Amino acid sequence: MLKTFRIGGIHAPAHKLSADRWPVTLPLPEQVMILLSQHIGAPAKPLVAKGDTVKAGTLIAEAAGFVSAPVHSSVSGTVAKIEDIVDASGYRKPAIIIDVQGDVWEDSIVQGRFPDELSPQEIIEKIRQAGIVGLGGATFPTHVKLTPPPGSRAEVLIINGAECEPYLTDDHVLMLEKGEEILQGIRLLMKAAQVQKAIVGIENNKPDAIALLSSLAATVPGITIVPLKPRYPQGSEKQLIDALIRRQVASGALPVSVGAIVQNVGTAFAVYEAVVNNKPLIERIVTVTGNHLAHPCNLRVRIGTPIRYLIEQAGGIPADTGKIVGGGPLMGRALLNADVPVTKGLSGILLIPASEAQRKPARHCIRCAKCANICCMGLEPWRLMNLAEWKEWEPMKQNKMMDCLECGSCSYVCPANRPILDHIKWGKNELRLAAAAK
Repeated sequence: MLKTFRIGGIHAPAHKLSADRWPVTLPLPEQVMILLSQHIGAPAKPLVAKGDTVKAGTLIAEAAGFVSAPVHSSVSGTVAKIEDIVDASGYRKPAIIIDVQGDVWEDSIVQGRFPDELSPQEIIEKIRQAGIVGLGGATFPTHVKLTPPPGSRAEVLIINGAECEPYLTDDHVLMLEKGEEILQGIRLLMKAAQVQKAIVGIENNKPDAIALLSSLAATVPGITIVPLKPRYPQGSEKQLIDALIRRQVASGALPVSVGAIVQNVGTAFAVYEAVVNNKPLIERIVTVTGNHLAHPCNLRVRIGTPIRYLIEQAGGIPADTGKIVGGGPLMGRALLNADVPVTKGLSGILLIPASEAQRKPARHCIRCAKCANICCMGLEPWRLMNLAEWKEWEPMKQNKMMDCLECGSCSYVCPANRPILDHIKWGKNELRLAAAAK
């Protein structure tokens, strides 16, 4: 029987339109906009000024603390300006804007060999210097995950190849294209985390990726490839831990509390490039997709490239487009416009027709309990929505609103079309602001 997590979850119909589209390297744009905050934690501090010349891989902003990550130029050219721009969240954030001139790389970025002699601490430091963050969407700095709190110790490294969002295929095609490099990145992560065992979980709607990585892993000690039953949100680290090692992370606890460290397959590949080739995180694969899009595809793009440029390569914005989403349909965010830049955590761009983008009128809750039955965190979403509407701050905390993954399953199944997740997100943000004020 295929493994999966035990509490809640949904099976949304898959629309893997680009699963058979090999990654295509996107030509460089005329200008990139590189945000200083592309990770959880403090925004990076700029090290360049207007008029400075940079190369691809040049450090342009340093980390502003332990939970932060440096930022590198993804192109060669001249710094045009440093100013606030609108990001995917709709808020204005500081960015370094670079006019592209040629494609000259830093001399330190070279094809290397697997560094058997490096210590765990040296591997973690190279990961930190490369600005690597979680590429599954959360963008938590990878070096922080590999440095657990005192008294905590990992037993197993879990690699997320689930890719449970219905439309996204960037991880799938990366596994097919860079399977060997991903396994070498996993070896490096195992050494950094000082564990002898790694488990790669892949949903079995990707049989070619499972077959390839299983074949490659047969000669690599300690790495096991495990097929998973397709189920959303299996890519969430707490659900993936439950699916693979049958341990559940307590409310407010970290995965390492049950002996696990979770990394994405894209992160494993980025670690390989950083440690072996001395290449910082300056590009990634992005899925561009949609049922009405002319050419759904997977594009290898430089960080900071305008999203509009990616859509043009996929055939342009269809006339009937009602919404452009950064990410997948369930956890993604609707964009204000197509001119926001690609960031380290952007896995996909979804164009939704106007006929599908309009919300249906919300009705009164009928107490059907569907939202509670599918909540993979064991919460009562209908109650949390009501508490947020009533601004009941203490009951919100008592009912563990902060445990919500914001996966959107509750809104997806609600027969009354209630905007449950919208209210929970707002409530969580208010709790964060209140905590910060104290």
